[in-house]
Amino acid sequence: MSMNSIRNLSRRGFLNMSAAAGSSLLLPQGILSSALAAGPLPAVAEEEAVIGFGHVGPITDEGWTWSHHQGLLAVKEAFPKLKTTLEVENVPYSADATRTYRQFVSEGANMIFDTSSTGDFLHQVVKRAPEVAFMECNGHALMDNLGWYYLAHWYPTYVMGVAAGHLSKTGQLGYVASFPVASVYASTNAFLMGARTVNPDATLQTIVINSWFDPQAATQAGTALIDNGCDFLFGIMDEAGYLQVAEKRGVWAAMWNTDIRRYGPNAYVSSVIIDFKDFYVDQVGKRLAGTWTPGEHILPMGGGVDRDKWGQNVPEEVGKAADEVREKILGGWSPFVGELKDKDGKVRVEAGQKMTELELYNWDWSVDGVSGLES
Repeated sequence: MSMNSIRNLSRRGFLNMSAAAGSSLLLPQGILSSALAAGPLPAVAEEEAVIGFGHVGPITDEGWTWSHHQGLLAVKEAFPKLKTTLEVENVPYSADATRTYRQFVSEGANMIFDTSSTGDFLHQVVKRAPEVAFMECNGHALMDNLGWYYLAHWYPTYVMGVAAGHLSKTGQLGYVASFPVASVYASTNAFLMGARTVNPDATLQTIVINSWFDPQAATQAGTALIDNGCDFLFGIMDEAGYLQVAEKRGVWAAMWNTDIRRYGPNAYVSSVIIDFKDFYVDQVGKRLAGTWTPGEHILPMGGGVDRDKWGQNVPEEVGKAADEVREKILGGWSPFVGELKDKDGKVRVEAGQKMTELELYNWDWSVDGVSGLES
């Protein structure tokens, strides 16, 4: 099956959505996880199991969807006797998403992964298929047979912000944003907060292009940011548009999803690298064994998300300074502690208060110094 791609805000969650009900805790391994009281679904023989994946984009994007597809390939390798796997690219945020997941159920799916949060369009199917396990990436709802998962990308982003603080000569940083959604607020805030540990006067100008994959718009946004004085670009896109601009204009750039330095080897600083393979294998294994229960999971830095290797032109001392911060975070330290003010000067996090993982996951306001996301 295939469908025309419709880019939408669901890709990595909505703005101003509340966290799922129920208690949450940070487990020793760093994965935020809480489960409902519902018992596990019955075991499924591997040779009878059908696993489905629905994606927002094409698996050739070298970004978000490609990374989830690698997770499916890992599942197939780990469980070679699976009856079959189902995979649909370019699932739109519309009733077509509901039809896609209903089709998965009709084809005998025992477990379905929605890799980009289609929300109520998925939930309609969840409620009518209690025997099927569903997992929604960047979801916000828990049901007896529905859990959600995401990545603590704000930590490696903070680390790259530290590098940006060292590398930028002007202190003017630029960001190519998709939509004003929680993942973008967390990304822009973490990036500037990291940079300001080096340069307290650094600022971050954001341009929203209303798409997750639009090379032309990303190129135009990157060009405009550089024209406005930015000498370091960052973003949350699934392609290399603004990296190529940075390469041509002689400024730095950091990326998202995968290592795409070949599109701008001189400009490339690093990337937020995502890896769902171990998580998907674990979840499918539990479903087959009859131990899977719905829960919420935020995969930690070093266990699903991290920074990429530093680019070829990043000075050794800059990488070392940023990695010292990375090691502190891996050791349990959090940089997201108040006092934190928003762009209007209002205190949002009191002095000494540490933001929880769910607060970081649902971030919906800009810290002082970030412009362009809020009207």
